[in-house]
Amino acid sequence: MRKWMVALACSALIACDSAAPPTPAGFAGLGSEAEGFSTVTRGTPLVFPSDFAAHPDYRIEWWYVTANLTDERGEPWGAQWTLFRQAMAPQSASEAEAGWQSAQVWLGHAALTRADGHRHADRLARGGIGQAGVRAQPFQAWIDDWSLSGDANAQLSPLRVRAAGEGFSYNLNLQASAPLVLHGDRGFSQKSERGQASWYYSQPFFQVDGEVHWQGETRRVSGKAWLDREWSSQPLAADQQGWDWFSLHLQDGSKLMLFRLRSDDDSHFYSGTWITADGVAEPLDQSAIVMTPLQETAVAGRSLPTRWRLQIAHKDFDVTAQALNANAWMGTGIPYWEGPVNVTGSHTAVGYLEMTGY
Repeated sequence: MRKWMVALACSALIACDSAAPPTPAGFAGLGSEAEGFSTVTRGTPLVFPSDFAAHPDYRIEWWYVTANLTDERGEPWGAQWTLFRQAMAPQSASEAEAGWQSAQVWLGHAALTRADGHRHADRLARGGIGQAGVRAQPFQAWIDDWSLSGDANAQLSPLRVRAAGEGFSYNLNLQASAPLVLHGDRGFSQKSERGQASWYYSQPFFQVDGEVHWQGETRRVSGKAWLDREWSSQPLAADQQGWDWFSLHLQDGSKLMLFRLRSDDDSHFYSGTWITADGVAEPLDQSAIVMTPLQETAVAGRSLPTRWRLQIAHKDFDVTAQALNANAWMGTGIPYWEGPVNVTGSHTAVGYLEMTGY
């Protein structure tokens, strides 16, 4: 699960008409009705490479990379690169490219995190004028001079990712070692008991090398990265307040994705995928997942859980996930927390945590 609310904020910031937005339903309006947009329907197969590209007939979409890195001194880093697309009205692919008449809006987020610092930046763009977009072959996702691109194969690899903001930048090479992973039911990822869903797949097997730049200093880095692709038109139920999402690279080569969507009445919705080192994905039943906040940190005037216990009994998985930097706050239009975590216990891992709606 990812930051649907950020894409919705994009339309509010650069809307092309004066009509008042509808009253939000669900977190950041993501439970609002989406009449006229395409719907996520179980059983529809994903098709590659065409599903690497944009889906302008759906309301919300993103291309999302998080990387856990180590420099030549042994110091850990985390890098985030995201491109969001939102349609303010239903459009075909040809209409989405129609210059200033395009109803597509784009938002980019980039961040670099270390144990003693966190920097982030964002970019806004209109669709249809070449300022931002995504192409499938050769793969290219961009907003201004930020880019995620490469002559990608069926594994969506290799790729190169670059971005820069005040006091930081990075330039990273990504090479995948296993196939794409489809979450849920062959990419159909359910988000509530009422049937809200998204299309969701990942490439969690990237090996990374490159450079990060921090306040004028350059470090060579290597590590692991995770790419998420998700799109929908109504991903949340009206009572869902926000979510907590983990992506983990286990020391034995396995991968794990977990999320919980928090409801007003504490009837939270859980989902996850256990991925073997050779890329076999096992969807996890709600009843198998336990996510327990252990410690909260005061960040940006609110309290957020930055230390967690994660349990999956039938996998003998019982770990503690601790934020590398508890102050990894993304102070964007709709703010949220996102940063790298270290995992200890029955398994050792690194990964990323995202928390919204606090």
